[in-house]
Amino acid sequence: MEDNLLPDYDFEKHWNNAYQKTPIDSLGWYEEDPIPSLELISACNLSKDSLIFNAGVGAATLIEILLNKGYSNIVVNDISSAALTELKNNLGEHNNSHVQFILDDLTNPIALLKLKNVDLWHDRAVLHFFTTETQQKAYFDLIKKVLKPNGYVILAEFNLEGAKKCSGLDIVNYNEEMLQERLGTDFKLLKSFNYTYTQPSGGLREYVYTLFQRTA
Repeated sequence: MEDNLLPDYDFEKHWNNAYQKTPIDSLGWYEEDPIPSLELISACNLSKDSLIFNAGVGAATLIEILLNKGYSNIVVNDISSAALTELKNNLGEHNNSHVQFILDDLTNPIALLKLKNVDLWHDRAVLHFFTTETQQKAYFDLIKKVLKPNGYVILAEFNLEGAKKCSGLDIVNYNEEMLQERLGTDFKLLKSFNYTYTQPSGGLREYVYTLFQRTA
């Protein structure tokens, strides 16, 4: 896809507006019980102190669930300060010393470049918003920079039968072969399945969930 698509669009403003104007549990991507992600995380057999990175976390309920399960080394990121503030407020009863919050752009990272030795990279519904080759390359370069050998990557994006837009933005639809191609031969696909997500409004969204492991 051409790099001239939305070159000057303010994605930070877009996502801040989304989180400031709509209750979290009414957002089109809100997931009260992230069963598919939890199943794939469980399949990784991580220790409780493994470094789990959630890309474009929003105000995901997944983080509270992981804390409740005893995971103690979680790093979350978003481009939206409003989303991270909402997440912090939702985790009020937890010890936030177990969670590091990083406000940064996955496609033009600064603070995220300091990350290292990530055991698990988790992305639900983030990558598919990166519609240009430049954005996609920056995203996958970051994965390859911060993920440790034998580390895991969970990518859950709109599949080829899924919606072509989300939150008013164009998206790129994926299947497991496309994700494998972007990650390269140093990553092995361990699990893949399609999943129909029901939005708070009752609408349906078709996802592909994938679990990869770095082999070199």
